[in-house]
Amino acid sequence: MKFLKENLFWQYPVSTFSITDEKIEIVTEPNTDFWQRTYYGFRNDTAPALLMRTDEKYFSLIVKTDFDSAHRFDQCGVIIYQDSDNWFKASIEYENEEYQRLGSVVTNHGYSDWATTDLDATIKTMHYRLSRRESDFCVENSLDGITFKQMRIFHLFEGSEHINFGLYACSPEDSSFKATFTEIEITECQWLEHK
Repeated sequence: MKFLKENLFWQYPVSTFSITDEKIEIVTEPNTDFWQRTYYGFRNDTAPALLMRTDEKYFSLIVKTDFDSAHRFDQCGVIIYQDSDNWFKASIEYENEEYQRLGSVVTNHGYSDWATTDLDATIKTMHYRLSRRESDFCVENSLDGITFKQMRIFHLFEGSEHINFGLYACSPEDSSFKATFTEIEITECQWLEHK
């Protein structure tokens, strides 16, 4: 399985983007985000996601992200998007000049959670590795693309058959930035079976 241009499709496309064999660039549009209900009460389902569909039950997606942003809540990373009530995303979300939040959201049956850790605001590059083992998933991050650290293990109730997975970027407030994705590869599952 390869992350090929001809296999990609948009969930909420943007007007400005570039897709080549070496990199993908997405310029975000204002007031775009994914979130469902929990705590804040609002529901957002507007962020651009560049996806591919697969029935493969065991694999890993690895990608390097670079983002030129200094506006609150801007974010880019990896995503699984089944429908508006069932999805996952992981990214760095800019907060202020001191810190950002490296986080992930799992949304099952219309309710989102949010797991985060603070990160220095000067970090603008992050590698992610998203791995699937049937309907269970593991997401990891790395500063150098070599040593990955676990962010979370999660389950998608609507993730047992086909999944739509890929990349996303968004600007929840009145801002815009360019997100760049490189070193994209799909490999055999790097998340080892638990014994």
